[in-house]
Amino acid sequence: MDFDFATPVERRHPSGERSSDWPSQKWHRYDDEVLPLWVADMDFVSPPAVLEALRARVDHGVFGYGLVPASLRETLCAWSERHYGWSIEPDWQLWLPGVVPALHLASLALTEPGDGVLTVTPIYPPFLQVAERTGRLPQQAAMAEPVAPGEPWRLDLAALAAAITPRTRLLLWCHPHNPTGRVWARDELAGLAELVMRHDLYVVSDELHCDLLLDEGARHVPLAAAFPELAARTLTLWAPSKTFNLAGLTTACAVIPDAVLRRRFAAAIKGLVPDGNVLGLVAAEAAYGQGEPWRQALLEVLRGHRQALVERVARWPGVTMSAPESTYLAWLDLRQAPALAGSESPQQALLERAGVALSDGADFGMPGFARLNFGTTATQLEAALARLDGVLGG
Repeated sequence: MDFDFATPVERRHPSGERSSDWPSQKWHRYDDEVLPLWVADMDFVSPPAVLEALRARVDHGVFGYGLVPASLRETLCAWSERHYGWSIEPDWQLWLPGVVPALHLASLALTEPGDGVLTVTPIYPPFLQVAERTGRLPQQAAMAEPVAPGEPWRLDLAALAAAITPRTRLLLWCHPHNPTGRVWARDELAGLAELVMRHDLYVVSDELHCDLLLDEGARHVPLAAAFPELAARTLTLWAPSKTFNLAGLTTACAVIPDAVLRRRFAAAIKGLVPDGNVLGLVAAEAAYGQGEPWRQALLEVLRGHRQALVERVARWPGVTMSAPESTYLAWLDLRQAPALAGSESPQQALLERAGVALSDGADFGMPGFARLNFGTTATQLEAALARLDGVLGG
């Protein structure tokens, strides 16, 4: 099938008026003149199979409390077996209203006030807020920066080991990594697994971007599948939200193989989360069950956008980027860009001078960087890059 990833979708004023019928975080945070390449939200229409399933459900007209369909559980099992080589069971699944709530719920369920919650920086901003929001001790370890421009970021196992203290109880892990786009190497994961076992930690493995590996032939291996010894202490978080552009339907799944851990988590979250989003559950089943052709077409588009971005960044003096191995997010190092010298915030300078909104690296734990979302049409991406050329010297 042919899918349209080229035609821009009007998201700021879908009805053609100055005020929007459907406010969008991405498109309404800034003025109309700004091109938004910040939050991880693509500008593509979701798969036709998802839209058809949603229309059928809406036509039913009744939206009372729902249940997670057995067919959805089986569909996710089949997806995991086919794409990751991991045989999971239907009863391992706890469906939740999003990955970010799950991070916070895991902290409440698996740790006590004052326990340490550890993560690796740079990292998706909510990771850095979990400990404080849940009354725990925030702990961080920095990744190893690229040894040369274009080389990959790496997990610094020595730094991670040094950050672990007797108070550390929970590791919040991102696999693949947001914002750098790293697909972790086996040796990095093996070192991580050894530290987790040695220090008796729980792990929340956020694998939200695992279905968007960009290199040909790459295959995601869930952390709990790669190291079965971790399965009894790991919550794996998946969602169709990034892959199929369904974030607003607030549906995710925690896969918890260990029955004791699963019961503990389920008991701790009672009353803290709503019942399943009936439309989100329908969309998830359609996406995982029928969305594969659309996903493959999307990956081709994203590979082309990634290459265009790599070539553009090479023309910007002082700006470097390690080509992301996954997802549609690029992590730009702007610290040495002469065009931004003296700027307290490179992100703010580009917003004001180029009219392009990126995500501020400071929110990820690393000032001087910015995250760029290239999950948009080629037309919209080129318009934004042309503006950045005017500031960064391309």
